[in-house]
Amino acid sequence: MKNKLATYTTTASLPIAGMLAFLLLLAACKEDENRYTGPITISKVYLQDAQSSVPDREVSFVRLGQLIRIEGSGFTDLKRVYINGFSTYFNPVMVSDGSMLVSVDRNTPIIEAEADVRNTIRLANDGSDASYSIEVRASAPTITGMTHTMPRAGETISMKGTGLLEVHRVVFPGDVEVTEGIVSDEEGEFFSVTVPDGVSAEGGAILVECANGGAYTPAFFNFTPGVILNFDGVGQQGYWGSATSMLTPDDLESASVGTGVSSQGTYVAHRPVRIDSIQANKSRNSEVWTAGNDVDDWRGQLTPYIPAETPVNEVAFQFDMYVPEVWEGTAYLKVCLVNGFNGGEWAGYSYNFVPWVDATGAVVPVQTTGWNTVTIPFSEFYAFKEGDFTFDDVLIARETASWKNFGFYLENTDFNYSNITGNAGDAEVEFPSRATDVKVYTDNWRVVPFYRPEYSDFPDGE
Repeated sequence: MKNKLATYTTTASLPIAGMLAFLLLLAACKEDENRYTGPITISKVYLQDAQSSVPDREVSFVRLGQLIRIEGSGFTDLKRVYINGFSTYFNPVMVSDGSMLVSVDRNTPIIEAEADVRNTIRLANDGSDASYSIEVRASAPTITGMTHTMPRAGETISMKGTGLLEVHRVVFPGDVEVTEGIVSDEEGEFFSVTVPDGVSAEGGAILVECANGGAYTPAFFNFTPGVILNFDGVGQQGYWGSATSMLTPDDLESASVGTGVSSQGTYVAHRPVRIDSIQANKSRNSEVWTAGNDVDDWRGQLTPYIPAETPVNEVAFQFDMYVPEVWEGTAYLKVCLVNGFNGGEWAGYSYNFVPWVDATGAVVPVQTTGWNTVTIPFSEFYAFKEGDFTFDDVLIARETASWKNFGFYLENTDFNYSNITGNAGDAEVEFPSRATDVKVYTDNWRVVPFYRPEYSDFPDGE
């Protein structure tokens, strides 16, 4: 009997414990039902920007992706946040009764938002809600590329980027303003504009203003002080010996070529007419150089405009390029900071420009109707890819070289995708060379600033 009683007592204790837990839960629920869920009010909205001189700024509009602070009352029991009708995540830890932090979700609809909720923030708990009218804008526009950075007045250039909706004002260096004739893409991915007269010869950044705000290009437009060789009297071409690969002034061309942005006087053909074809797996073809020793003076020419301590990712080499026929599958331009390469290298003070391979390793044909600008930050040159280098390191590399010529080879060697990416796992994607009669022309070799002025929605407050 004692054993049976003991067994019965142990078994019965489980439902009793469960009942106690249920009663406690029920009590908690009733307490939650009786919890105060008073009225919510919204009085102001502030932009939170730690990088600004005004890190907590009252605003009349917000942008996608921004962190904002909402001020009001009754936030303690907040359950839901809607911006333009879009349910927006918030962290309860960042909520007090009178203030809360929330990020404007990048997926928030703008134009697509329903009319009755567009440009509103709504907060809600189980017993109350409040709406606040405020303009909700897309993320700030950006400019990621430009077809030509040294065109002549009257030529049309295009800029690509994001959020470039209804561009209505473009300000060129020298405060030369254009407000008419601007053609914008409906998706905000690009626009075109005609270059006006009077652009500053010392160049600078272009300011673009559109329906969605403003943005700057890097400060490289029309930077004529940076030209190191244009084959028309600025800079000096160097050449020596009698090798077939060495280009001389006799190999240069000057016929007007290209539409939209056309050639500017004399330029270099990287496969001159005297060379019918370039063999497969052949390096150091069509080499063309500056004069180098005792002639080139990058420090004296450039540091009055680009301080030597500038990080290498804020200084770039630019050139203008024209490719009248499809270029794909073989050959690339080796850009040599100094003279001393045998060809085929993917290291040191050089950079191999392979425009027909995209970021996925796929072959994408290259062809241009006019001249386009190519920009290569010095941080892409192999010797400066890893480390905290400055423009002074670039200058020293040239000043300590035995041969100080700057130049190009037209390489036509085998390589694989890992040569481009630096990732050994990409070696299986191969690009075997083949004989080619590719036509590639370049002009206006120059070193340019690559920093970008910051655009502020609140210039007066900064």
